[in-house]
Amino acid sequence: MACFKRASPALVAILNKLDSAEKPTDTDHNLYEFGSVRYHVQASASDPEIIYLSISTPPLSPEVLLRNGLPDCTLQDIRRGYCDIADIVEPPKEGFVLTLRLDFAKLPHSREDRIKAISKISSLQAVILSSQLKDMLWNLGSQDMAYGMCKPIKLVYHPREPFFVIRMPEKLKAIFPMRFKDNSDVILATSLFQELMDMGHSAAFTKAPRCTWSPIPPPELRGEPFEYLTTNGGFVSFDILSHHVKGAKVDRTVWILLNFYAHVKYYVKCTRGFIQIKMRQRLESLVEVMQNARIRGGGDDKKLQNPGCKRVKKWMSFSKSKILKRRCSAIANQIKRMRARIRIKGLDRFRRKWFRVPKFPSLKKYTKLE
Repeated sequence: MACFKRASPALVAILNKLDSAEKPTDTDHNLYEFGSVRYHVQASASDPEIIYLSISTPPLSPEVLLRNGLPDCTLQDIRRGYCDIADIVEPPKEGFVLTLRLDFAKLPHSREDRIKAISKISSLQAVILSSQLKDMLWNLGSQDMAYGMCKPIKLVYHPREPFFVIRMPEKLKAIFPMRFKDNSDVILATSLFQELMDMGHSAAFTKAPRCTWSPIPPPELRGEPFEYLTTNGGFVSFDILSHHVKGAKVDRTVWILLNFYAHVKYYVKCTRGFIQIKMRQRLESLVEVMQNARIRGGGDDKKLQNPGCKRVKKWMSFSKSKILKRRCSAIANQIKRMRARIRIKGLDRFRRKWFRVPKFPSLKKYTKLE
């Protein structure tokens, strides 16, 4: 399952290992994440403070090709965020879209601050994709409106989990096709979507993006390939307005959209765990009732156990099957009491007296042949 952390765990481990290494060595690592993201970490023993980090990541939208490197807006965000510890190498290494020259000598001296700085460096892929989506949100309705129609833009943050962004004159609409492996997950996720729609109509969440859920594809996705429109969990849509992408809100909006699938999976996982805990508690209470019934059923047998009486011991040794049947019957009676209906005294006698089924004589008579 996709994690909510921006930093790459494998890249964090490698950079921390290089930072805490006692003896400098030549390093050349190649990392792959999600099958399409590639990192290359290179360091030299002669200058261990300088590390070259290269990244190759597909564009957020397959329709946008990164032939000439990253867009200018993305490069500006990277310079603004890593200006104190890294420099952009131009041109990047062959096969990569970006190469950074890291200077570990500029990292803070305290251990906690160095770990935070390394975690910030490891979130480079999230910064690149967030910057691309941020650029789309800033330019609401600036393109694809020449002929009065909106063309959906397919975005891919994690493999096999694409979503669509549609530009409109006054808003942007994000549509998420939901797919689940189990039918139980579909039921739990549908309850979440219904709750999101109900909360959107309340007065406390009037400024939040409006959420809608539909079991069929929305009309905005007409003409898309059939493989993107076949789902078992329906389609979730969010209406992003202009005030949702102003100032500091844009970063939060972008990160929520990129990790919406992860939020839904996390909700389904936690809900299933809660249901399993409740079922386990019910099972434990049932086992406790059965154990109490077993103790009550075996109470009479304990009274017969007398070390001074040999005949009783002999009788007990030959009646184990009867003891087992008695215990089983006691447990069965206890379960019947738990599930039995309410009985009223005297009702059975009244039923036998007034609702007796009459006996009719047989129409056929037989005679005994001699």
